[in-house]
Amino acid sequence: MSDYLNLSYQELREYIKSHPQDEEAFQHFLSLMREKPGVVVKGGEQVEAELKKRLGLR
Repeated sequence: MSDYLNLSYQELREYIKSHPQDEEAFQHFLSLMREKPGVVVKGGEQVEAELKKRLGLR
């Protein structure tokens, strides 16, 4: 599915929350997240924590 390419950042975030199996959309979201300034992560645990923070998960 490539419809996620036309979603805003917020819409994509919501889409991923409701479609966690869509790996392509998730990877696209990660690439958008990496483009945002001020996000520096080193390692898997930090990536997971940052994703949870940005997706509003705890």
